[in-house]
Amino acid sequence: MKVQTYSNHIRFYRWHHFVYYPILILFLIASIYFAFHSDEPLIWSFISVGFVFLFCLAFMLRQHYALILQNRIVRLELRYRYFTLTGKRLEEFEYKLTDDQIFGLRFAPDNELLQLIEDAIKNNLTGDAIKKAIVHWKADYNRV
Repeated sequence: MKVQTYSNHIRFYRWHHFVYYPILILFLIASIYFAFHSDEPLIWSFISVGFVFLFCLAFMLRQHYALILQNRIVRLELRYRYFTLTGKRLEEFEYKLTDDQIFGLRFAPDNELLQLIEDAIKNNLTGDAIKKAIVHWKADYNRV
């Protein structure tokens, strides 16, 4: 498996991103073409609207369900890691961290985590800034 770093941590689901979406886009383009160059423009216009609806629905649902669950898991993992390292609960000051910061902290190894949490709160670092500040990247190969 390829070593994960900041520059390659984004994942694609091949069947969805490179098969389903391109086919759906081709059908959408074809239906829009036929809406303007057919004897039945109204029917093809409705078909085009249907493809736009399917495209938006597929994208929103795929992302929505997976990301909500993963966000909860990342938050729980960070709480567990913090408790393991300090014996204290992260929930006492977790409200000071934004979701973006929490999601950036998941890539920090244990020996960098506590300092990055302090820096994130003190300097209001963005999630991207946190990721860039990580010296030894802790890969997350299971993120959708």
